[in-house]
Amino acid sequence: MEQAGQAEQAERRDAGARPSGAPELPAGPAPRILPEPVWRAREAAHDARVAAWVDPHLRRRADNEAHPVMDFLFTYYSHRPARLRRWHPGVGVVLAGPAARERLAWRGYTGTADGVTLDRAEFTDARVRTAEFVRALLAATAGREPRLACFGLHEWAMVYRLGPEQVRHSARRLRLGPAGTDEVVQTQRIRCSHYDAYRFFTPDAEPLNTLRPTREAQIANEQPGCLHAGMDLYKWAYKLDPFVPSELIADCFALACEIRETDMRASPYDLAELGYAPIPIETAAGRAEYAAAQAEFARRGAPLRRRLVDVCDTLLAWAAG
Repeated sequence: MEQAGQAEQAERRDAGARPSGAPELPAGPAPRILPEPVWRAREAAHDARVAAWVDPHLRRRADNEAHPVMDFLFTYYSHRPARLRRWHPGVGVVLAGPAARERLAWRGYTGTADGVTLDRAEFTDARVRTAEFVRALLAATAGREPRLACFGLHEWAMVYRLGPEQVRHSARRLRLGPAGTDEVVQTQRIRCSHYDAYRFFTPDAEPLNTLRPTREAQIANEQPGCLHAGMDLYKWAYKLDPFVPSELIADCFALACEIRETDMRASPYDLAELGYAPIPIETAAGRAEYAAAQAEFARRGAPLRRRLVDVCDTLLAWAAG
């Protein structure tokens, strides 16, 4: 109890005066100083949480075993497993204790009189531009009502009129077969607003979309009911690594995992052998199930989106300070 009390006091105390030549810390409130036992516990908790996702992926990769659902989170998204496991506290925090000095070998950290902290000099102009874009995109998305009528048809449009050997997950059969899959695309209205889904449509499917998403119009088009916009919260979080608290990155990854499952359950692929029951969006009941899942993911993504906007605001103020 005494040690815990000392640690709590240490977290609250002012950073104090620094000797001449010590790196200047962010303007505003004094940084929090985390004693080594406190930040080590957070680091261990993060590693244990992330290991549940990373370790199975690494085992499959070592065995050359493809997974049509989970691989996407490690291949389409470029954040390496080792980076996902590495814990960072975010800005405005000083890590105290001898073990913190190891981080001086990591890019992004610098030493202070009280320990080790993220280095403002490493938050480059390119990082500032990224934070500005991410903030603008997420704030615009948060200000829109979720649209829930796309029914996951982007995955169907990605295989429209392709031969069996051309589809992305060729080891998995199409649940309705090629002809049945094409019929769904031809008879349903496709309303994909997400550029990074639309750009994978087959050439024959592109003109069937009611929208023409572009990279330039991404901020104008993104909406919170889109499953890919929800998964992309993970991307926008790790794009600012190591300056984003790793717990937030892990929270976004956890949501992305669940969304990805729904995304692929609603796809044309038969994944029952892997334990994924289909959401048959070719039926009224399946479309209703999908829309309900969209609404729930939009609700759960909203606080993560707000947290990321707040982090961007903090980072931009820190960089300007």
